Amino acid sequence: MGRLADYAKTLDTAAREARATQQITPVDAAFTVADAYQVQKLSVDRRLARGERRIGVKMGLTSRAKMLQVGVEEVAWGRLTDAMLVEEGAALSRARYVHPRVEPEVAFLMKAPLVGKVTAAAALAAVEAIAPAMEIIDSRFENFKFALEDVISDNTSSSGLVIGSWCDPRIDFSNLGVILEIDGEVVQVGSTAAILGHPIRSLVAAARLVAEAGEQINAGDIVMAGGITAAPNLAPGQTVRTTVQSLGAVMFQVEA
Repeated sequence: MGRLADYAKTLDTAAREARATQQITPVDAAFTVADAYQVQKLSVDRRLARGERRIGVKMGLTSRAKMLQVGVEEVAWGRLTDAMLVEEGAALSRARYVHPRVEPEVAFLMKAPLVGKVTAAAALAAVEAIAPAMEIIDSRFENFKFALEDVISDNTSSSGLVIGSWCDPRIDFSNLGVILEIDGEVVQVGSTAAILGHPIRSLVAAARLVAEAGEQINAGDIVMAGGITAAPNLAPGQTVRTTVQSLGAVMFQVEA
């Protein structure tokens, strides 16, 4: 087994056992972004081999707040599987994660494939619906600390997604107000414009980046557009709700 496959196994095991592992970059100076995406694929392939099903992709580091929080300045992408879905309104177990956080997002449901370099108009034409959403992020690296190559290899920290009711994508979603509440207290406020200035740009970037990896966004896929605000920590007993202007609300609870 090669070094990249070893990293993939380590990260996959860390996720399954909900325990932290050391960063790759401090001990492997030759580790590149291309290597990182290969590790991500190998790690997710292990999950698919266990019976999980690919359901779409997620974009990461698409807001200035997120870039500042994690100390990187490049957009990245990761893969979504059905095992990551959290039922809207349901409870998730904190014990399944290492140090989980939550971020408000919007999600796209695709009605047509999207491949390679496309325009914003073409991207929007391929969207079936849009929904308020939240992503549970949980870096498998110690102290939630990583370089860009580390976070890419770790599937951009993606661990779960919660999606609200699907809405007509003809709504103007370029600059909608977003509120994240924990136990009824507002903890983050933002706008969908934080996602690359307009969330549709995230979908355009997703089509390009996924194609560069030899894959495509398919009809029926979910695309998570990226975090809108900084991501607060999750703790047992919390009720978490995101409200997106004109789109509605989405919530979940946290149990031990």
